[in-house]
Amino acid sequence: MVHTKVKDFFISKYGNSPIMVKSPGRVNLIGEHTDYNMGLVLPASIEKAIYFAVHKNDSDHITVETFLTLPEQISFDLEGKHEPFNAFWGNYFKAIIEILIEKKYTLKGFDCVFGGDIPIGSGLSSSAALCCGFIYALSNALDLSITREEIALIAQQAEHKIGLNCGLMDQYAVLFGRKSNALFLDCKDLTHKYIPINLNGYSWVLINSNIKHNLAVDSEYNKRRTSCELVFSKVGETKNDVNSMRDVTLTDLENCKPILDEKDYKRAKYVIEENNRVLKMIEYLESGNADETGKTLLQGHWAMSKEFEITTPELDFLVKTGQKLDGFMGARMMGGGFGGCTINLIKTEAMENIVDTIISAYKKETGIDAEVYHLYIDDGVHIMK
Repeated sequence: MVHTKVKDFFISKYGNSPIMVKSPGRVNLIGEHTDYNMGLVLPASIEKAIYFAVHKNDSDHITVETFLTLPEQISFDLEGKHEPFNAFWGNYFKAIIEILIEKKYTLKGFDCVFGGDIPIGSGLSSSAALCCGFIYALSNALDLSITREEIALIAQQAEHKIGLNCGLMDQYAVLFGRKSNALFLDCKDLTHKYIPINLNGYSWVLINSNIKHNLAVDSEYNKRRTSCELVFSKVGETKNDVNSMRDVTLTDLENCKPILDEKDYKRAKYVIEENNRVLKMIEYLESGNADETGKTLLQGHWAMSKEFEITTPELDFLVKTGQKLDGFMGARMMGGGFGGCTINLIKTEAMENIVDTIISAYKKETGIDAEVYHLYIDDGVHIMK
């Protein structure tokens, strides 16, 4: 077990018995690219996670190390200064420490070891798990009493510092997730409620295309955001109180169509319709309607492919292959786009055959080995007993 490895490594190196924190990845059932548009999302925290072992030390240094990717140790002083480092994750921790200093939190020296089983770059939000888990762990180790809401904002700010202009969905899913439930989050006012997933006899499966994405480097994510901002500002020229895409109706959009670039129009239309898909999905999950849940997933996928243009030929192939099979209810690309996973709803009794058929067809078509993760919906960030 990864968490046992992390704990044992910490004890062998530092001698103390650490606080152990589990910070899960997340899936998003529906509601993609709606979060930064103040829209509606339906994520869930999952069993796969990053585990942190932390303990105060009596020095003026913060030491963090991992065997998550390549083994590396980074040491920060309490002002956030450090020697050069290679690890991509070091930038997140550097940003977090700088933000905590700006916010006048009193930092003390501590040691931290982390490791996990969330596949990096697969759209399971490893960066939100990394940031939220680290802040939660150090808050507990140093008695800082940072609330979950504040942790979400600090983690988001850290992502922004690194160059990804993300919304708050991932952080909220990681921090507030609950076993066997989806989290219905309204990104406009950050209210949330739990939606029980009542689909007995059906399983959620992730298929990782193994097309890696790096959203911060690939500015396509930020281009989509800019399109949406442009559209709601145009609508705002003729309508009061338009502060985001959430305030734009399909009628508003049609009225503005003559003055909009076709690409911006399509992207904005996608966002408005995706919010409606979230509301439909809640209804279908609560009533246990697997047919309509599957259809909604497929509508979301093909809208991301044709209108928002964030899928890849490989992801489209995975979905198209599944659609031909009995017992396959539906699927869609999940995450920011340009790689990563599809989330699939499949009849449990047919699951093995369907998954085998999809991944062998994918290998034949692309030469790439897809990976399969069976999905278990679990609790958000917590201290492990």
